[in-house]
Amino acid sequence: MLNKPVLAESLIVFIIVLFVHAVVWDRYSWCAVALAIQAFYVQFKWDRLLQLGGAVFQFRTAANSGLLPASMVIPLLGIAMKERCKSAGIVYFERFGIVVASTGMLVALFLSVIAVGITKPVPTNTCILTGVAGSIIIYTMKHSLTVSEVIEVLEVLLIFVYLSMILLYLLPRCFTPGEALLVLGGISFVLNQLIKRSLNVIEGRGDPIDFFLLVAVVGVVLLGLFFTVLFVFMDSGTWISSMFFHMMTAVLGLGVIMPWLYRLIQRNPLFWLLQFLFQTQTRVYLLVYWTFLAASACGVVFYQNAKRSSESKKHQASTITRKYFHFIVVATYVPGLIYDRQLLYVAAVLCLAVFIFLEYIRYFRIKPFGQTLRHLLSLFLDERDSGPLILTHIYLLLGMSLPVWLFPRSCAPKGTLSGAGALVPYSGVLAVGVGDTIASIFGSTMGEIKWPGTKKTFEGTMTAIFAQIIAVALILIFDSSVNLNSSYAWILASVSLVSLLEAYTTQIDNLLLPLYLQIMFMA
Repeated sequence: MLNKPVLAESLIVFIIVLFVHAVVWDRYSWCAVALAIQAFYVQFKWDRLLQLGGAVFQFRTAANSGLLPASMVIPLLGIAMKERCKSAGIVYFERFGIVVASTGMLVALFLSVIAVGITKPVPTNTCILTGVAGSIIIYTMKHSLTVSEVIEVLEVLLIFVYLSMILLYLLPRCFTPGEALLVLGGISFVLNQLIKRSLNVIEGRGDPIDFFLLVAVVGVVLLGLFFTVLFVFMDSGTWISSMFFHMMTAVLGLGVIMPWLYRLIQRNPLFWLLQFLFQTQTRVYLLVYWTFLAASACGVVFYQNAKRSSESKKHQASTITRKYFHFIVVATYVPGLIYDRQLLYVAAVLCLAVFIFLEYIRYFRIKPFGQTLRHLLSLFLDERDSGPLILTHIYLLLGMSLPVWLFPRSCAPKGTLSGAGALVPYSGVLAVGVGDTIASIFGSTMGEIKWPGTKKTFEGTMTAIFAQIIAVALILIFDSSVNLNSSYAWILASVSLVSLLEAYTTQIDNLLLPLYLQIMFMA
């Protein structure tokens, strides 16, 4: 029997795909539609494999596979970026958008082929659909990509295969297949871009903050892989291992990551970073304000742990308590988006590196803070943190930051896009900071009418849509760079579809919702 919430989620994704391609229909649209149809069928094979325990790796069990919504994110982002850069006349980034879309399609198709290949008995109809979709995609790539671009797509696919085998083995139950596709596909693309740019360094070309993001992401991932292999042979909880951890972190940071960044930006990374952070008085004010908010977030953690009584060791923080952090993040990002987006870009990268490093300390039980972090963060666990890693706070940061990082600055005249595209950097604030937060609070406190097959309520979704419309109005008032050019109907449709997706998806909404809202705004 088909799962009604999965069908509803799939219908919403199909509507988003059709909405986007109604605006930007071209040869890649046929590929996207074919990919969506075959992913719809294959995701039920993945769901069956997960239920029967037939998947090669251990995935998160409290959710469906999520293959369809995850498969469409990277291709749609690439297609939307291609169209924006084409209209701006920036050929380099137009080609880059085509590469992104092609890479996303090929990686999603590869994950579908794996599911079909390990399903017994072999699903004939699904095999035919996958073959037809693959033929359309490969035929279009053959007539659209240059030889160097084909090689780049295949490089990302190869990195994705190896990363998947390593990380899914080391981190059981941390991802669904769809989440693995998004996270590992993104890391694979970033790693390939870093290698490509490192081999073709041209002095004065490229924005240092883009290089900073690439090196930071790849650096923390490689750091985690190194210590994971190392602590197979050592007990990570001893003082000797902890001292070795801190020493090797310093060695790898100063001996590998810093020289790598120096090669890319052609200047001392530490001096560049300090000069960048304190360049203007506005930046100093923002940094002081953000430090206060960070201290407030830490205060919430300590206060909630102090309330935990010794009799109720299984006590968990309520939904409303967890949403405090969403309000703090909104208060962090909105001033940055209004006054200094470049500073927000770099600060988000630094914060991501710190979050992942602290998770390494917690996971490996590195002294003196590892055990303390385990105790403090265990209060805020939910059903999505079923694996060895706690990722929800990292996903929250990513959901807010990805629209800022992925904003096509080179294709945006005067630093902003026209129409609904002007709201692209605000996608995380609207979808996660406002929409998801309001839906959770109002749905859990006042909601009575539940969406069929879910715990989410009609009241929560409607208040989320209303709150996001109010937030858009406030953005128009306080951010003079935003000019919507009467695209209000498209904004309402985008917000409504993403809010409905939040009601039905079982994937990590902090990651998925901002990306879909960004796609709709960019289209």
